[in-house]
Amino acid sequence: MPTLGFSVRVLFMAITKSAKKALRQSKRRKIFNDRRTRTMRDVIRLLRTPEGKTAENLRLAYKAIDKAAKTGVLKKNTASRKKSQLARSMKNK
Repeated sequence: MPTLGFSVRVLFMAITKSAKKALRQSKRRKIFNDRRTRTMRDVIRLLRTPEGKTAENLRLAYKAIDKAAKTGVLKKNTASRKKSQLARSMKNK
């Protein structure tokens, strides 16, 4: 069978009542996770700019990273690594 050159996305069609509920929960959690990730990335992106390198922005970045790690969006060591990299970049203003 020849390849089509693109991937096919299969949509999940819930049949049972529990599967429908699981699908609703999954969609809701995805929204929360995306929001948490977007907030974290925006603050980190702001810290990467010369005018954004302030102690207040570093505090906000730490807060966003810690919340992401607490809710499972990031793993603990990944959060620690990100915070360490940010602290090092602030040190090298």
